[in-house]
Amino acid sequence: MASYNPYQQNAYQQVPPPQQQPQYGHNGPPNQYGGTPQPGYGPPQQDHGYFPQPGQAGVHNDGSMAGLTGQMGDMGLGGDAAAPYRPNKKKNRHAYHNLDQPTAPPQAFGTPPPGQYSHINADTSQQYGSDHPYAGQQVTHAMNQFPAPASAPFSPGLQAPTQGFRQPSQPSPATGGPGVSQGKVDPEQIPSIPRLRDSASQYYLDHVYPTMEQHLPPPAAVPFVAHDQGNSSSKFARLTLNNIPSTQEALTTTALPLGIVLQPLAQLQEGEQAVPVLDFGDVGPPRCRRCRTYINPFMTFRSGGNKLVCNMCTFPNDVPPEYFAPTDPSGVRVDRAQRPELTTGTVEFMVPKEYWAKEPVGLHWLFLIDVGQEAINRGFLQAFCEGVLLALYGDHQHEDEADSEQTNGDIPEVPRRIPLGSKVAFVAFDRSMYFFNCNAKLDQAQMLVMPDLDEPFVPLGSEGLFVDPYESKSIIVGLLQRLPSLFSRIKAPEPALLPALKATQEALALTGGKIICSLSALPTSGPGRLFLRDKNDLHGIETERKLFQTEHAEWRTMASKMVASGIGVDFFLAAASGGYMDIATIGHVSAVSGGETFFYPVFTAPRDVQRLTKEVERTVTRETGYQALMKVRCSNGLQVSSYHGNFLQHNFGADLELGSVDADKALGVMFSYDGRLDSKLDAHFQCALLYTTTSGERRVRCTNTVASVSESMTEVMRFLDQDAIVSMIAKEAATRMTERTLKDIRNALTEKTIDILAGHRKTGSGSHPPGQLVLPENLKEFSMYTLGLLKSRAFKAGHEPSDRRTHTMRFLKSASPLELSLFLYPRIVALHTLPDSSCFADPETGHLIVPPCLRASFGRIEEGGAYLVDDGQICLLWLHEHVSPNLLEDLFGAGNNSLADLDHNLSSLPVLETHLNAQARNLIAYWSSVRGSKALTLQLARQGLDGAEYEFARLLVEDRNNEAQSYVDWLVHLHRGIQLELSGQRKKEEGEGVGAGLEGAMAGLSNLIGR
Repeated sequence: MASYNPYQQNAYQQVPPPQQQPQYGHNGPPNQYGGTPQPGYGPPQQDHGYFPQPGQAGVHNDGSMAGLTGQMGDMGLGGDAAAPYRPNKKKNRHAYHNLDQPTAPPQAFGTPPPGQYSHINADTSQQYGSDHPYAGQQVTHAMNQFPAPASAPFSPGLQAPTQGFRQPSQPSPATGGPGVSQGKVDPEQIPSIPRLRDSASQYYLDHVYPTMEQHLPPPAAVPFVAHDQGNSSSKFARLTLNNIPSTQEALTTTALPLGIVLQPLAQLQEGEQAVPVLDFGDVGPPRCRRCRTYINPFMTFRSGGNKLVCNMCTFPNDVPPEYFAPTDPSGVRVDRAQRPELTTGTVEFMVPKEYWAKEPVGLHWLFLIDVGQEAINRGFLQAFCEGVLLALYGDHQHEDEADSEQTNGDIPEVPRRIPLGSKVAFVAFDRSMYFFNCNAKLDQAQMLVMPDLDEPFVPLGSEGLFVDPYESKSIIVGLLQRLPSLFSRIKAPEPALLPALKATQEALALTGGKIICSLSALPTSGPGRLFLRDKNDLHGIETERKLFQTEHAEWRTMASKMVASGIGVDFFLAAASGGYMDIATIGHVSAVSGGETFFYPVFTAPRDVQRLTKEVERTVTRETGYQALMKVRCSNGLQVSSYHGNFLQHNFGADLELGSVDADKALGVMFSYDGRLDSKLDAHFQCALLYTTTSGERRVRCTNTVASVSESMTEVMRFLDQDAIVSMIAKEAATRMTERTLKDIRNALTEKTIDILAGHRKTGSGSHPPGQLVLPENLKEFSMYTLGLLKSRAFKAGHEPSDRRTHTMRFLKSASPLELSLFLYPRIVALHTLPDSSCFADPETGHLIVPPCLRASFGRIEEGGAYLVDDGQICLLWLHEHVSPNLLEDLFGAGNNSLADLDHNLSSLPVLETHLNAQARNLIAYWSSVRGSKALTLQLARQGLDGAEYEFARLLVEDRNNEAQSYVDWLVHLHRGIQLELSGQRKKEEGEGVGAGLEGAMAGLSNLIGR
């Protein structure tokens, strides 16, 4: 979303010498502001701050986990020490082993030299030798940000956690006895999510993530460069358990979910190798004849290369003559290194016509624009039009024929932001519909009015409605610039949305495509009109769940038609003065079709204009596919038990249907056992996504993931993926919101957390006394994430508008692990105590020096402080009422020396020649690159002045708010539950009308433990 890449050299602001050197004298010694960053981002050579330096009262200083057991007293909340390394006697039969064993030679995972093979989008600039997977790799500048030492690959199972980044280990004994009191708990020493993120971020600045050598993936909120060695990057797929129990009974004792979080079109970081695109012609890619698994690195060849053994069902397939190659004495194909499908975990195959539902064409974008009274009065229409122009043309939207200085009079070429072959169309609506002919042969756009709402049709042919946005640039720019004034005299107050959706669905029925729709008022006109359903007397009772789903048959039918036509819908909804929009009904169309709903509860211009325009731009420019089908396959002994996400599935077992899919969408898949797994073999998973690209190519993207199988529960607990577990539980809980009461779900989440932590005590915590709270090494922060989930708008107790709950529910179902991690625990940085070198590039390495984040608690907030808080959805700049006037002038410019002087509609920092201003802007630019689909724009939260201050308090998730507990109280509560479970005295909480605790509160949650 940012207009520049923060990992690129010279991406961050350099600060010219300031005009003066003001002093800061608030609550601390005089601070000299001076010094200038050296060329190449060198920090100024001085030591100053707006407030007391670290070590003084009130300054956060994360300690190590070493003294945690003593600090927690009787709770014995301690970190698990590293276990001694035990060589795996069956390593040659498992996925995670050295790459020098016969079944997978080192060269199998390298990119061959140029000329030996070619595929459609091969990148031959990166070379790998045979001595090591990173040896000889050409390092680009982006890769230089995360260089991997060729001589010392990271192997978490072989190293103690000396790097500051937690590695898998075994639990260590701790001392303690029964009896827990909050007064004995030091909040400084309890598990810290900021500490985990910061240590992992530092580690992956200098290391590449090797997908086969390293058993555990990096934390989801940490940027990293992955090297695909045959197992897909965790950006595409994250397993909850990277070491799977061999039996259902063993999994049940852990209470852990067995599942995978898939984000098939995830955006790669600069420096990572592009996903290979392979074309096997009319015959298509090789597949297993029994289970239809696509060729992948874990299939093996026998009989001299004549037989292909499927890694899923073990069926021996005959190798087609055109795909035959002999094998060497170790059974490896001699051309393996020249076959990306045999060496890369994530690949794409061009597919023949038998995979086509309709003739693939470039993606057709249809912009459905609300021109009603609310849209005009609140500036929403103008902001949306600006966003469309930014998405299509970027900074070149104002260039036209007059800008051309060429002698032949040609129009200057505008860089394409959507691929060649993609087309756009524009339709407006209020109580009528307005179709615009933007044919390049016209002088200006022609408008055709459609007043018939009962039986709407498309009055224009496809040639007039859909046009190339660059051939018709002047027509489109003129139309979008005039649209607000064109309808300013009409101002119809009641929009008719469903008829407009019907007409646009018909316009795209033959090709499929994407609809981008804006709406600023509840559609109370025409067929499918909606009405106010959210009444206060429905909150807090069992029937409240009806507000989270649509009961309107016409809207359900429309959603199904969109998917059948291969159409995805994205909504941009701006509530009038925080009014009701019935997101449960309107958003149902986007949820089922694989789209997204962007919600602005109280849209205010000009504060939210920049956010809206950037999010429209992101929607159009991110990687997107349409007419999509998805199928997930797994090894013998396992079966898919449920899916969780936004999609359409007509019946269980059928393929998932998505009108569209994009880089920011994820879904969860749960597995259960249908037999016993062989611990001598690995468990394999393949996700196949059949879709049409924006350029009009029909492809299958295959994501292959592998996990070890173990009889030892200790080994299982050592390789848990915390982010994947949290994602699966969150998606499952969001799915149950339409079936169970919120109180039942909150109780179920609490009981599930206790079950998992108690399961660790039963299976993998050694001989610890029952009075100790022992957390799994890789689930230390799990309880905090669960608490954040309980405090989210979807599940929190108390009154919350149904639109907010529904929007959050659907977000949880489709959120990527990155977005979910930030959403459940925000990142917070104190601006007033930033070291001088922070937020500038290190002159030696070129890495941005990112300051450590604070814990989300008001106990970390200092008087007179200034804090940036980002949860991946909004970014607040909270300013204490006694903030330093000099700090305000450095951030916002001269004359802004009090909170009242600041513009409350501010959405970005001005560009100033001050050190602090450059630091803050660099940090914001960096955060915007580690984020999901939501734009990062600022919102002021001035203490005592702005309503956003309440949002700031809500984001302090470690504190007590409403009926939710503080982090410390939550740990005490969990500890008591675990003690009762271990002693056999636990009685699970029951929700209203539910008599079976967890399983009763969440029907279907048994899938989480594979029952």
